[in-house]
Parts: sequence; structure tokens; C-alpha cells
Amino acid sequence: MALTATHTTAHHSLGHILAAPFRVIGNALIAIMESNSRVQYVDRLNAMTDEQLEAKGLKRDEIVQHVFRDYMHL
Repeated sequence: MALTATHTTAHHSLGHILAAPFRVIGNALIAIMESNSRVQYVDRLNAMTDEQLEAKGLKRDEIVQHVFRDYMHL
């Protein structure tokens, strides 16, 4: 039983080590997206009230399409 537990721990550590580069790349991609001005604009619009969005001629479910309309032809 102790051998199995040790083997599982070693296997988990190896998996953790092998996954590390992918976690780094994933975290870097997230940081890039979060620093994107369009994503920041989506966040600012999402923080507005429905009345403020309506004054801009938007509905909450149209925010992403509005922000990325020229980029994704939405």
C-alpha cells in the first residue's frame, strides 16, 4: 500500500512538472488578453448599468459584438 501511495505521489509530481510549461503559456495568454484594450472596453461596458448602456444604444448581450464588430465582422 505504501508503495502505491509513493508511486502515485511520484506520478503526480511528474505530471505536475510536465504540465508546468503549458501553465506558463496559458497564464501568459491570459495576461495578454486581459491587457487588450478591447477586453478592457468590454469590462468597462459590463460595469455600466442597463440605463447607461441604453443611453449608448446598447443592450448587455450586444456588448461583445459591439466591441469586436470590425475585428470579427459580427
